[in-house]
Amino acid sequence: MLKVKKKKMKIKNFEEIKAWKHAEELTVEVYKIKCKTAYGIDIGYKDQIQRACISVMSNIAEGFERNTNKEFIRFLYIAKGSCAEVRSLLHIGQLLGYISGNKYEELLKLATNTSKLIAGFIKYLKGLKENKL
Repeated sequence: MLKVKKKKMKIKNFEEIKAWKHAEELTVEVYKIKCKTAYGIDIGYKDQIQRACISVMSNIAEGFERNTNKEFIRFLYIAKGSCAEVRSLLHIGQLLGYISGNKYEELLKLATNTSKLIAGFIKYLKGLKENKL
């Protein structure tokens, strides 16, 4: 259980973490991308971007369950890296015509905000004196 001292609240499970909620939303929206080509669906691209999104969510969850700040921070860095992978894949998806301009901007903004939330959480956890969540 993570103790957030400034607001005197406790995060009891990873589903309460704002960055995880944003990652979940990003994942759901990415799963809606069609990835159509003249030859069918680009399975490789679709699989890679979906896996990267799942990685963001899963690493936040797994890190939280490790019950130490050090381990949680390590997993948050992995989640942040996966978030960068999603952004990179969004760029190529837009260039290939898999993602329209508006949808691309929406997903890119969501991925960027998720990354910022993760970075803020890392900074907060690094500032805690205790080593246990």
